Amino acid sequence: MKQEFIHSVTLNRALCKGCINCIKRCPTQAIRVRGGKAIIDPARCIDCAECIRICPHHAKTAAADPLSVTERFDYTIALPPPSFLGQFNRLPGPDLVVDGLLALGFDEVFEVGRAAELVSDATRRLITAGGQPLPLISSACPAVVRLIRVRYPDLLPHLLPLAPPVEVAARIAKRDAARRTGLAPEKIGCIFLSPCPAKISYVRSPLGVEHSALDAAVSIKEIYPRMLWAMKQTPSEGKSQIGRAGVRWGESTGESISLRAVDDYLAADGIENVIRVLEDLEDEKLPGLRFVELNACAGGCVGGVLQVENPFIAKAKMKQLRRGLPEARSRLSSRQVPDFMRWDAPPVYAPVMELEGTRAEQMEKYSRLREILARLPGLDCGGCGAPSCEALAEDVVRGRAKPEDCTVLMRRRLEELLQERSRNDDQS
Repeated sequence: MKQEFIHSVTLNRALCKGCINCIKRCPTQAIRVRGGKAIIDPARCIDCAECIRICPHHAKTAAADPLSVTERFDYTIALPPPSFLGQFNRLPGPDLVVDGLLALGFDEVFEVGRAAELVSDATRRLITAGGQPLPLISSACPAVVRLIRVRYPDLLPHLLPLAPPVEVAARIAKRDAARRTGLAPEKIGCIFLSPCPAKISYVRSPLGVEHSALDAAVSIKEIYPRMLWAMKQTPSEGKSQIGRAGVRWGESTGESISLRAVDDYLAADGIENVIRVLEDLEDEKLPGLRFVELNACAGGCVGGVLQVENPFIAKAKMKQLRRGLPEARSRLSSRQVPDFMRWDAPPVYAPVMELEGTRAEQMEKYSRLREILARLPGLDCGGCGAPSCEALAEDVVRGRAKPEDCTVLMRRRLEELLQERSRNDDQS
């Protein structure tokens, strides 16, 4: 299983002003400001998009595929997420979104919500069957899975060992399309409409999956204005196959509620809240839980930075859309969870937060780090370009910075020199 990731979060150095807003919000301390510009450490970045959300200069962006990527394939399948439904005003039902995507030129539409209903069914069976370490933590949000991978290795066995709904949808859609059309799988393009950078990165560097059935990810922000035109055209024969459970997955608590028979669950959204929950889980402060749903974006996928609509308004729209729909339209046909829904191999710990070297070398570096930290002011002001004094001390030990980079120490030293000069002038 490959461990190097291709990231979708990118930095435009020309727009970066070195304002240090981003370094304070990054949950893995992946960003530093050096030479007046931000630098993103690819080993630590989890593509959570907090830097995109907080940057006042729009220097961070998400690199998605252009819609023209469809031209590479003989047959194209659009995979819209449940949260996509909350982007449109006065939507009479999910059918119109399917019609719009077909009018844009896609040959087929496979709603990710259909696969989400199957994942809910499979999750419920895994929990009731036993044999899994509880609580199971949802693996649907790639940013959360990567966060656990780099910061909370003890929780890796608790990750739900199922491919996320978008992967399950792509596998089913490509398999069925190949059977119907006779085309080779590589000629069939599964195009995901992504609400966030983390899922764009998943398409390029999947977690728990050796080779993804997804071929590209187009930003919802790009396709949204085209959809407004397409949805006004003559309706096609598209028919939505998503139920209330599938629509519900687009917002926080939706996955948990869709489990129905599983009541002992916890749902949290927003990266800071996710971190608090993971820390409490690691410290075993939340006994009795059977399932934990975590979303890096506030509000769930409706809060993704590549969405168009305000997440609170989008949730209200999705609530209205759920009325009149059946609870679910997709169920597992067998009692066993199909192999194609399972991980190929579980994600493994990536010790990017640890100091390099042998255990003895790590201990020596840690002792040096504590000595350096004791000399720093402890203000965590960010003026040095690191998010905290401890992060600066770590950078010094790694050879990436100097203690003199601390602006507070520099100012204090300058004040001492001025005072010394003043005393010398008085004496003379």
